Amino acid sequence: MIEQLKPGLPRKWLLLFSGIIWSGTGIMLNFLALRWIVEFNLSQIIFVITAGILLGSAIARFGFSMVANKNIKRILAYTGHVCAFAFQEWKSYVLIAVMMTIGLFMRTTELIPKFLLAPLYMGIGFALFLASFLYYQSFFREPAK
Repeated sequence: MIEQLKPGLPRKWLLLFSGIIWSGTGIMLNFLALRWIVEFNLSQIIFVITAGILLGSAIARFGFSMVANKNIKRILAYTGHVCAFAFQEWKSYVLIAVMMTIGLFMRTTELIPKFLLAPLYMGIGFALFLASFLYYQSFFREPAK
């Protein structure tokens, strides 16, 4: 009974779904940061964007690309239809929940000024967006079945 309720996808489409989730999350985080940027002066805007791109590039290269490649390898090992939420390990969902909670806390309190929070959001968002292209690349390489 439970098995019938599971949203299943062929692994090729799970790769595309994963990329869309990562891209969408990255875009959302950047839009949050951009909402704060309108309040900054020009030098602050240049700093935030530059820091966000540099931080995002480093996070993508040394963090998220490794996670994405690990997820891709696991997805490609699946056979048949796979649960749509299987693109991440279950442990990753715990980490995501913790990160979302911390992000919500930082956004809604004044403990960290938006000037310092914006590059962090842009960096993580840019890194997710960049790493999402690994999923798209794998999607186009995976033969249709």
